[in-house]
Amino acid sequence: MITDWLKRIFRRLPVLREMQLILGHISVTNDICRNIYRQNLLSREKYQDPRKLNSFEAQAFSQNGEDGILAEIFRRIGIDSKIFVELGVGDGLENNTVFLLFQGWRGFWIEADAKANKQITKYFSDSISADKLKVTQSFVTAETIAATLENMGAPKRIDLLSVDIDRNTYHIWAALHALKPRVVVVEYNASFPPPVDWVINYQAHRSWDKSMYFGASLKAFERLGRSLGYELIGCDISGTNAFFIHHSERLDLFAHPFSAENHYEPPRYWMVHREGHPRSFTVLAI
Repeated sequence: MITDWLKRIFRRLPVLREMQLILGHISVTNDICRNIYRQNLLSREKYQDPRKLNSFEAQAFSQNGEDGILAEIFRRIGIDSKIFVELGVGDGLENNTVFLLFQGWRGFWIEADAKANKQITKYFSDSISADKLKVTQSFVTAETIAATLENMGAPKRIDLLSVDIDRNTYHIWAALHALKPRVVVVEYNASFPPPVDWVINYQAHRSWDKSMYFGASLKAFERLGRSLGYELIGCDISGTNAFFIHHSERLDLFAHPFSAENHYEPPRYWMVHREGHPRSFTVLAI
């Protein structure tokens, strides 16, 4: 019986190989189309200001072009503490700060998922044992986040804060008013273009339901950022992340006006694509 099953599989191998080739061609074609679209997009007048960040997008460990944008921001304003805090890091191999850890930074991660935390322990054991990375498993709420970071030993003055916890991102950033990062990255809801100022109702222990009902519009984040002392300096081309710097930094180095109307990018989630080999992590001797 097993022999007959194997014979049927082998008879289909030419078809399977042909399907694999077709899928490979489709993948390559999609990559080419995605890159052509991106280049055409960046040729528009909106992106010609050299202070715009989109042309610097690059991906090492980030989901989109965040790695490149952050590198350019810190190239312009300089690096101070080399300390980051990121909330919502997954298994650690795809987020906004692992590339900084790779380059010798140190920081603090909070992730709610138990399975993801086990993976972090596996992948980043060297960084954890060397006290370069502190990790806590915790469901982030506005009521507990400040105390959680304090218990982890996170300083108030850091170079980067990244918040990507889907549903309650806006409320968590608002609760971190005592934290003083120089740069902030948050995931915004691009379904609501400016001037719409919209924020999800806060429910501490609710998670994202995978719908468009999450987070806050870019205009709402612009307003919140300014109330905390930050200006909106750009968004990634996929319409996923918004970038802010503290008003004490060199604002003249970035494209103004620092408004949602100027920096908004619509949802282009189909542009999210992992390039290169599968992710892995090894500490560099930097």
